[in-house]
Amino acid sequence: MALPVLVLRPEPGASATLALARDKGLDASAFPLFEVRPLAWEPVARTEVDALLLGSANALRHGGSQLEAYCGLPAYCVGETTARAAAQAGLHVAAAGRGGLQALLDARRAEHHRLLRLAGRERTVLNAPEGVAIVTREVYASEPLPPPGPLLRALGRPALALLHSGEAAARLLQICAGHRIDRSRIHLVAIGPRVAARAGDGWASVRSAAHPEDSALLALTVQMCQEARPGQ
Repeated sequence: MALPVLVLRPEPGASATLALARDKGLDASAFPLFEVRPLAWEPVARTEVDALLLGSANALRHGGSQLEAYCGLPAYCVGETTARAAAQAGLHVAAAGRGGLQALLDARRAEHHRLLRLAGRERTVLNAPEGVAIVTREVYASEPLPPPGPLLRALGRPALALLHSGEAAARLLQICAGHRIDRSRIHLVAIGPRVAARAGDGWASVRSAAHPEDSALLALTVQMCQEARPGQ
């Protein structure tokens, strides 16, 4: 019997990851832990911005009509999914990273020193290089959802959970504690080391993808499903 794979990210990402997982032959189900909702935000004048810094496609999905003011500006995008969304929004993709926003920030072009970060309410802390000013606007928030019964039942058996964010890691830990779920039978695959660190200990195993992308996350998931034996 294959080890069940639990996709916990919000929609529409949950359905996208679920489809990719099933294409790889994984026994996957989606149980979003959060619903992403837009936040009201005050735009920064275009003349005060050299480039945008984007850590999630959610910033573009939920940024609203204010995004039109930045059409044509360069955008530094955390990954390929965010880069595609930026291009569709009329932005010029300056770079699509594979090592997180901090690496993108450190490798930016020298003339881009006034950055507008469109972010979620919960986000990674960045260290601005000398001479770089970052203005942040919160344009979306991830609101926790009650765990459905099928998810709780799945967590009560050996399973492998995918973690796309630190918030998901912390929320899963909270759910397991609140429902007295034995974490020692649950394997975790995180999109990166910072996400894995938020999950705490006591799990069957915790590993991080080589790159913060679904392709790397699912490649590791396939490997772990082959290695893990249900019931261990």
